[in-house]
Amino acid sequence: MDFDDDSGEFSRLHNLFTFHLGIAVTLSWLTSLYAALYAPWVRNIRPLIDPGNVGPVESTWSYLFIFPVVLTTAWLISIFGQNLFAQFRIFKNQIVEFAIAAVVAFGMFYLSIDRAVAAMFIGM
Repeated sequence: MDFDDDSGEFSRLHNLFTFHLGIAVTLSWLTSLYAALYAPWVRNIRPLIDPGNVGPVESTWSYLFIFPVVLTTAWLISIFGQNLFAQFRIFKNQIVEFAIAAVVAFGMFYLSIDRAVAAMFIGM
């Protein structure tokens, strides 16, 4: 495989990843904003969701919007850093690299939706 084939494969995978990450970012923001309509705006939302957890103080704002902000930041870095990512490789196989990135992005997306649903349930 020569460099042109390798860069073409990277571009294809990167465009596919960036597109799906953009969809995840949009759904994450929409769900969090929708949950914000129903969530009680308090300084410490964790005890309302899980009364047995009196852990660190986390306001409704940070509870709902931290993961959408992180996903948006990752999406923008992915878009504007395409050339840097094309040159920087950790594994020999690009599919493995994109699979790891997809698993991490899906985990953050899942946590974002999970937090929004939890906030919606205590607000209803």
